[in-house]
Amino acid sequence: MFSLKGRVAVISGASSGLGKQMARAFVAQRANVAILARRIEKLEELKAELEQNGTKVIAIKCDVTSTEDVNNAAMIVEKEFGRVDILVNCAGSSKDKGVLDMSDEEWNFTIDTDMTSVFRMTRAFANIMKKNNYGRVINIASMYGMVGNSEIPTIAYHSSKGGVVNFTRAAAAELAPYGITVNAICPGYFYTELTTAVLDTPRFQEFASSHVPMKRYGREGELNAGAIFLASEEASYVTGVILPIDGGYTAV
Repeated sequence: MFSLKGRVAVISGASSGLGKQMARAFVAQRANVAILARRIEKLEELKAELEQNGTKVIAIKCDVTSTEDVNNAAMIVEKEFGRVDILVNCAGSSKDKGVLDMSDEEWNFTIDTDMTSVFRMTRAFANIMKKNNYGRVINIASMYGMVGNSEIPTIAYHSSKGGVVNFTRAAAAELAPYGITVNAICPGYFYTELTTAVLDTPRFQEFASSHVPMKRYGREGELNAGAIFLASEEASYVTGVILPIDGGYTAV
């Protein structure tokens, strides 16, 4: 079960963090992958690593806040592979401030990068999926898209990820007639370039220990099973699902 041999997966935000982990996971399942990010030099390093597994890998420089970049990436992927089976929307960034202090610029940056980019990517690549009446869209949201928090003021991030959660439901309903499923994963606390500085502080480690039932952060690879399941042929009747992988944070 859950073999992705021969499938074509597109992964945004693949130059680091969770996107890089996703790329490794899909190649391990024998998928061919297109890895997208702004830092092409990082993508080329990852491409060289992934190709050792014998699957086809292409690296595309793409800023997900640019409609032109996204549409160009979609054109390149379709030309190289002839189709798209799986899209993992993993790119994101955030300006962390509370509602009383956040500027318009900081708000717009976060919403555009974390939420509007998911719309742009899904529109571009689902139009390719539609041609074959088959597709799997997996949005990487956050447990912060399901709840608030009392430790870090980050109103735009909560709002953007909450938008991704309900975008997922709406897109699932709209795209179901075309054989395309749309689901979201809501990670808890995982190490990435954006989170390491905060997660390594004693104060936040104490906070996580008291608020996460499993009393630890997520480990590299612990998102992979959820993503592979949602991308699989076997998950053909699973759509509109919001899957927390958060050590139980949203369960209490």
